[in-house]
Amino acid sequence: MDDAALRLKIKELMIRELDLSDLDPAEIDDESALFGEGLGLDSLDALQLAIALEEEFDVSIPEGEAAKSIFASVSAIAKHVQQQHS
Repeated sequence: MDDAALRLKIKELMIRELDLSDLDPAEIDDESALFGEGLGLDSLDALQLAIALEEEFDVSIPEGEAAKSIFASVSAIAKHVQQQHS
């Protein structure tokens, strides 16, 4: 799967799993923060997203501080998924 298709699939998963149905995948910037000022996700969203990513992409998401860099943006998630499959 190419990078753009992966990022789109991640955005679609986020919208579905985190009940962000008011958003279109195109409205989520690949580089924008997912937490705080960005999409405004919280720690419960992070847990739900981690589980969904692990199931969807067969990857491992670390807990705690190690996950912060992975959840920095859609691009960071995509990079983690690609690294786990290379």
